[in-house]
Amino acid sequence: MNLASLSLTDQRNLVKSGEIDVSDLASACYRQIERLNPTLNAFITVIPPEPLFSESGTQGMSLYGIPIAVKDLYDTKGVRTTAGARFFADNIPQEDAFVVQKIKKAGAQIIGKTNTHEIALGVTNNNPHYGACKNPWDITRTPGGSSGGSAVAVATGMALAALGTDTGGSIRIPAALCGVVGLKPTYGRVSLRGILPLSWNLDHAGPITRKVEDAALMLQVIGGYDELDPTSVKTLPGDYSSHLKDSMKERKVAFAVGDFIEVADQEVLDAVRMAAQVLVEEGVLITEVNADFLKEGALANGLMTQADGAAFHRERMKEHPDWFGADVRQRLETGAAFTSSEYALARRTQAEVRRRCEVLLNIYDVLILPTTPIAAPVLEGENAVERARQLTRFTAPFNLTGLPALTIPCGFTKDGLPIGLQIVSRAWNEAGVLRTGYAFQEATDWHTRKCVI
Repeated sequence: MNLASLSLTDQRNLVKSGEIDVSDLASACYRQIERLNPTLNAFITVIPPEPLFSESGTQGMSLYGIPIAVKDLYDTKGVRTTAGARFFADNIPQEDAFVVQKIKKAGAQIIGKTNTHEIALGVTNNNPHYGACKNPWDITRTPGGSSGGSAVAVATGMALAALGTDTGGSIRIPAALCGVVGLKPTYGRVSLRGILPLSWNLDHAGPITRKVEDAALMLQVIGGYDELDPTSVKTLPGDYSSHLKDSMKERKVAFAVGDFIEVADQEVLDAVRMAAQVLVEEGVLITEVNADFLKEGALANGLMTQADGAAFHRERMKEHPDWFGADVRQRLETGAAFTSSEYALARRTQAEVRRRCEVLLNIYDVLILPTTPIAAPVLEGENAVERARQLTRFTAPFNLTGLPALTIPCGFTKDGLPIGLQIVSRAWNEAGVLRTGYAFQEATDWHTRKCVI
């Protein structure tokens, strides 16, 4: 049995049935790390295995023994947290991030800290300090970022699930480009305490997994109110797993169309349209909706990300601008140069786009559109950076609005690169995006394809 090819839920079921021992889970992941990480560079730091709790004390631990990778933006007590930056190369946190505390309490093993685009400000994961992370479907291409290492770890069985962060698409983009599932919860659903900020207004934390049910389980663990985090919102606890199998019959789905969407590569558009047809066969009612208003949201998100990043890193830019990689330094300089009027206008756009989305999603259960307009671009070479800049086009508007968004595999290009379907809903309706994603997953086999490396 190839444990590395199985999802978190599959492996938990095997442990419960007694077919495998919980200790086998980490062993399988460490073997994959030893075999693949020298090529793919998914991890900045690998954490040696720790003794498991005795099984007699694990009742209620929903992640008992599950090997989980953590993006190297999350504080981990006693283990360096670099944020992919030279500035933090020797940073050893004194306590875990709030979310890391929660997954440890649920019994998970932290197997390592994953590679990220420097300070999370970029989507190529071509890190000048810790090396480029590479796409397991084609190592000449980017895995996406900034949570690229987390997506690669899950796609290759180096971890059963991973934590990422998402400011303009940094969970969903690498998940889509690596052929796995990525969930950006509603802003305020998951605590950001102990995670290095990029934008106080746009950052989200969430899981990357093999299957939708794994994402639901992870959100069940990491979601919840944190009174010490000013971004955390006190809401009723969500139930993300028990309604995954509910019928999709006559649920209303908005299918995004218009000039903003049509710039995507034809292979992407075709795959997403075929995904919509699958949902029709599951009984949903699909209506085409012009989504051109999202363009202004994407632009405003980009401005705010750079300006907020420049504010957070202003002292480091003053002291050692040369310690930043060229692409990140340029984006921070651009962010610092925006005027207060430009920022105020972006915030006004934020309010307007959020309201447009609220009105739309009061009519429809979910909105579907591509996750990215292109498949994974090349890491190096002519136009590599320019192509990569397109990747946030369809994800960034939902950081601006703070709405829950899921990506799930929905096809492949003729070159064998994954394509992602993005599913968005109204605030706090993670259950709705997960249910829609699960229905699509169960009606197709895209998620069962394994990268060839």
